[in-house]
Amino acid sequence: QVQLVESGGGLVQAGGSLRLSCTASGRTFSTYVMGWFRLAPGKEREFVAAISRSGSSPTYADSVKGRFTISRDNAKNTVYLEMSSLKPEDTAEYFCAADRYSISRGGHNIDAWGEGTLVTVSS
Repeated sequence: QVQLVESGGGLVQAGGSLRLSCTASGRTFSTYVMGWFRLAPGKEREFVAAISRSGSSPTYADSVKGRFTISRDNAKNTVYLEMSSLKPEDTAEYFCAADRYSISRGGHNIDAWGEGTLVTVSS
């Protein structure tokens, strides 16, 4: 089973940028489809982005399309989420997810989750 550790969260002003990282240990990273989800206070978990094993075909939630970029470096066992033009509504705990088959937008049946990293966007 892969273990995931996120980093890179913090406080940023609206319009700013942050890069989140998620580093995996355990089983072979390149065999996992990777994704990012977020959980804001009082809201349900929301799919943010996902990326295939090879790093091609990224998918995004409409709310972040054009502002966020997901990428991965299989040599470093790491997936990234580059966030720009941040808005206060992007404030949330961001979680990394790994699955051997696919990342469902509902976040169901995911093989592994990280513990999260907090992103706070001030207005």
